[in-house]
Amino acid sequence: MLRSSITRAAGLASSRSAITATRVSSAALNPLSSISAQQTRQAHAISNPTLADIEKRWEAMPPQEQADLWMALRDRMKVDWHELTIQEKKAAYWIAFGPHGPRAQTPPGENAKVFAYTLIGCGAAAVLFLTTRYFARPPPKTMNKEYQEQSDEYLKEANVEPITGISNPEFKGRFSVQSKPKDRQ
Repeated sequence: MLRSSITRAAGLASSRSAITATRVSSAALNPLSSISAQQTRQAHAISNPTLADIEKRWEAMPPQEQADLWMALRDRMKVDWHELTIQEKKAAYWIAFGPHGPRAQTPPGENAKVFAYTLIGCGAAAVLFLTTRYFARPPPKTMNKEYQEQSDEYLKEANVEPITGISNPEFKGRFSVQSKPKDRQ
């Protein structure tokens, strides 16, 4: 990698001197040509062996090498796309949009594992719930129909909620009765 970065730096230095010489000679002839010369970019092509079978090698490449290749492709894509080789276009597209990383295909059998672990979790929750219910205290004595009917009678005698509630003569229904009779529990 060090050798390729040194080579790249040497290539950039020689191309900059060539661009500067072109600017000086063309600026004297045409003032607008200096603007177009400044916008011209130079980037060397990435070798085909580097890009060959990138789809198969990408996941196995070290992260630093992936970053270096992506940066080289990014620099290369800054020039006119007609100057890119087919290999560079394919590699850039595959690195940007290919099925790797978060877009990778799910491994076979993953759905079955998720379903199985979900069932295991639900089963554990049911066991915990039923164990808690088994060892819990019995319901309080106030949680039966007879006690709640007696509470309703007491509320009527005490004239609780005379306008809209249980003490209203037109009230029909149950006020605090919500439990089953004592013998059904």
